[in-house]
Amino acid sequence: MTDYYFKCTLCDEEYERGRVSYVCPAHGDEGILDTILDYKKIAAATSPKKILDSRDYSIWRYADLLPLDSSRESAPHLHVGWTPLYHATKTAAHLGLKNLYFKDDGRNPTASFKDRASALVVAKARELKVDTITTASTGNAGAALAGLAAAAHVPTVIFVPKTAPQAKIAQLLIFGSRVLLVKGNYDQAFDLCLAASKEFGWYCRNTAYNPFTVEGKKTASFEICEQLSLVAKGGAKRRDRAFRAPDRIFVSVGDGNIISGLWKGLRDLAALGWIDTMPMLMGVQAEGSAACYNAWKAGTEKIAPVRATTLADSISADMPRDGVRAVRAVRETNGAYLTVSDEEILTAIKDLARAEALFAEPAAAAAYAGLVKAVKRGIVKADETIICLITGSGLKDIRSAMQAAGEGTHIEPTLDAVRQLKFK
Repeated sequence: MTDYYFKCTLCDEEYERGRVSYVCPAHGDEGILDTILDYKKIAAATSPKKILDSRDYSIWRYADLLPLDSSRESAPHLHVGWTPLYHATKTAAHLGLKNLYFKDDGRNPTASFKDRASALVVAKARELKVDTITTASTGNAGAALAGLAAAAHVPTVIFVPKTAPQAKIAQLLIFGSRVLLVKGNYDQAFDLCLAASKEFGWYCRNTAYNPFTVEGKKTASFEICEQLSLVAKGGAKRRDRAFRAPDRIFVSVGDGNIISGLWKGLRDLAALGWIDTMPMLMGVQAEGSAACYNAWKAGTEKIAPVRATTLADSISADMPRDGVRAVRAVRETNGAYLTVSDEEILTAIKDLARAEALFAEPAAAAAYAGLVKAVKRGIVKADETIICLITGSGLKDIRSAMQAAGEGTHIEPTLDAVRQLKFK
């Protein structure tokens, strides 16, 4: 059991656990809560060496750093986390970099990063003995909740824009969720889900609104720093040492909760003294959905809504629900925001697949498109250790993948037809 309390990100008001469930009462839905852990108790209970020696290769290897009472006992049985970290030597050489790594969260059970948050929320829901869990989603968060809740045998109601990719809607349905296809965008689905959760007493997973989503997502930072300590020179001899932080982490940003989660995980590790430096967080947004970029560029935390238009549906948001923390995450780590076009995203999908055999959905490929742009602008140094986070599988959006890859060649069923083709 990890002791914790909540603190409002806007007014710093503190709340004991059990006193609030979602947001700061003084600020309503905008009063997002940070979960503050008892680091002294954590340090007494665990250490990098203890974690490195663990045989539980999932997010639950970090149970002592998570705000749960029953830890592993309440967790769904699906294997979430400990996704691979690939040393991308070919792409690194192409970009003029020495130490580039891709972390592929498309390898999670429902094929996206969002499984991390849903695993923790479902575990918390089981502790609370709730009857139904609900969320709004552009597809991935809903699929993650549907799958993790199905593993825990908890009913779910998912609100999703009817324009979401069919592959994502199929996941929601196959896991047995009650799927409500909203005739509107993600922001409208989000607001409707909040209203319905209050009306029917459902436990709400909504991004940023539920404080435990960011706690699940922070586990990616734990993994990055632990895995880097193992792949470093002399990795086998480093098992009794602290984790190793990269210089920069590139990640796509939509509603802002993933980059906020990465930042929270890094702050936890820094508070424990397990990392020596704070990585620079590099947020990448689609040009047509750039509310966080706009605020960062203007030097403010006030997030102005946009009319989001991008093929990267997973990072399409008119009003990022975790925008304030997302801007702080970049500013306070001396990072930066970049924007990329849909064309650059499609190019990134193809380049990732052909250079590294990583099949990324548009939102995931946006992070790599941002890295390419940062290299061209001279933002990154050649000797920096860089992580590029791939947040979802390309199988989530086949239409965009086909747009990036092009069509196959149609031929007659004869060898002569093959002879007439040109091959390298």
